[in-house]
Amino acid sequence: MVDLNPAALFGKGLSATDISNALNLQNLILPTGTVKVGTREYLIQLNSSPELISALNDMPVKTVNGAPVYMRDIAQVRDGYQVQTNIVRTDGKRSSLLTVLRHGGASTLAVVDGVKKLLPAVEATLPPALRITPLFDQSLFVRASVSGVVREATIAALLTGLMILLFLGSWRSTVIVCLSIPLSILTSLIVLGLIGETINVMTLGGLALAVGILVDDATVEIENVHRNMGIKGKSLVRAILDGAQQIAVPAFVSTLCICIVFVPVLMLSGAAKYLFTPLSMAVVFAMLTSYLLTRTVVPTLVHYLLPVEIPLYQEGAETSSAAKSSRTHLARSPGVRTGISRRCATRTIVSSIVYWNIGSWLEGAFAIFAFASLGLVLFVGRDFFPYVDSGQMRLHVRCPTGTRIEEVERIFGAVEEEVRRVVPPQELEHNPRQYWSFRIPEINLAFSDKTATSGSGDGEILISLKPKHHPTIEYTRQLRTSLAARFPAETFFFQAADITSQILNLACPRRSTCK
Repeated sequence: MVDLNPAALFGKGLSATDISNALNLQNLILPTGTVKVGTREYLIQLNSSPELISALNDMPVKTVNGAPVYMRDIAQVRDGYQVQTNIVRTDGKRSSLLTVLRHGGASTLAVVDGVKKLLPAVEATLPPALRITPLFDQSLFVRASVSGVVREATIAALLTGLMILLFLGSWRSTVIVCLSIPLSILTSLIVLGLIGETINVMTLGGLALAVGILVDDATVEIENVHRNMGIKGKSLVRAILDGAQQIAVPAFVSTLCICIVFVPVLMLSGAAKYLFTPLSMAVVFAMLTSYLLTRTVVPTLVHYLLPVEIPLYQEGAETSSAAKSSRTHLARSPGVRTGISRRCATRTIVSSIVYWNIGSWLEGAFAIFAFASLGLVLFVGRDFFPYVDSGQMRLHVRCPTGTRIEEVERIFGAVEEEVRRVVPPQELEHNPRQYWSFRIPEINLAFSDKTATSGSGDGEILISLKPKHHPTIEYTRQLRTSLAARFPAETFFFQAADITSQILNLACPRRSTCK
């Protein structure tokens, strides 16, 4: 660090450039050549750097009027630090911030896990007074999203199995049908991995969407096999073959009808392409796999699990045949036939009148409801993606140009107090995940977005809320109003805080409010 004396510089007719040139030219370590001694060759260096920093004060700068001007005459060289142009505060206390970013091909969860695994070893090398605390962990939102989708898919699979058991009435048939769900999902994940996709919220969302329809093909085939098993004299193998053959084409067509709906998604461009293409491919791969399972695995499982149920379906066929025969003999009686005809004619007329009245009323009510619903378009907003309440806020504060950093710290302290006034203390995270920082642009322009801090008067306030909190957007609206009223000279705007909003926003800030 060189502290210049402006008055002495002016008196000697020198400038700061002369000081810089003198230091750069005389404080050098340069290779000058080699020397050969015996069997060895040594590199010779010219060391013009003094051993002590204080010796730099004796360095000549320039000759003025025949007298040399030394560094001590116009400046002081000392072991110091760069002038502070940034401050980081965590819960109102001075701190140092180290941001870890991942490149596009890395996994957020893998990077965060690796950093957390290294922290204990790094902390062991530091003085006891220093404490390392992870701040604003974006992997928490990713983990919560993935686990939430997995949980919902599991619940959907269980409910689907319960519904199938309720209607089929056979636990063996239910097991056969429900096996299509995990097998189809696993196959879809394998194919997605082969084409370079990952397990993320969109692919898991597509699989969760397909859970309910993955069992359609297997259910139809099981029901048709049951019908063929009820035909007396038909063996189990023949019932399986006939049942599978009879529904092969209809099931294939119905599967393609579902898959073809997602084909236009592949023609999307821009951010929508990268969002919805993995979702559609997950659904299509799972559906095609479910159809292939009905051609292979399902018939095999029926052959091994359902032989014990053949007598049940055979008895049901005989009972239905006997009941049908008795109804036929009863209907052949002339008196019964005449009475039934009169009653049916009367009931038909009454039913037609009631049906016409009810049908007309329902059609009119539905038409009115449909046209009235079109008016909601004027009140429902439009957005690229649904709002994600991650419990995080990113407030950018810009002080007037030229504000000293000491004054900026005072202003940010007042903004911090206003934030704590608007957001209830019981909803704020009291651990250091919540932090305030205002930083310099020289470094942040390389590792931030387009609205990185442009000077010592710029900064960001990152706020994290507890899991159970009021809607974050409500606090955002309140802070816009209160901050603009209390700090009219400063500029405030909110940016995308969570990882999902930042990705959907294409890494560009979403300015909500200015001054």
